Amino acid sequence: MFKKVSKNLTRKKRHKRVRSKVFGTPERPRLNVYRSLTNIYAQIIDDVAGKTLAAASSIDLKDQVTQKGNKEAAKLVGELVAKRALEKGIETVTFDRGGYIYHGRVKALAEGAREAGLKL
Repeated sequence: MFKKVSKNLTRKKRHKRVRSKVFGTPERPRLNVYRSLTNIYAQIIDDVAGKTLAAASSIDLKDQVTQKGNKEAAKLVGELVAKRALEKGIETVTFDRGGYIYHGRVKALAEGAREAGLKL
């Protein structure tokens, strides 16, 4: 009998594989993306110190968007996290897509961060 493999389990395996290569330093922290069914979250993390330097989510934008789980909201989250990072003096980051395919909401978030002035 065929057992269906969980999509989230395969995503976590991909994320673990990517995280073995992607590492955030104080000079170039890591921009992490988490995508749920209803929201999208982004964090800028310094892995050396183990601290989150800046964060944004579609929950922060509840008055600007009607749907929090679409590409428009993801782009706004990318712009917001970039703005918060630039205020703290962070200009370049490494992009950690969290095991998700670089497509749709994840791509929109990255493009929004680039348009706001963050170098990925």
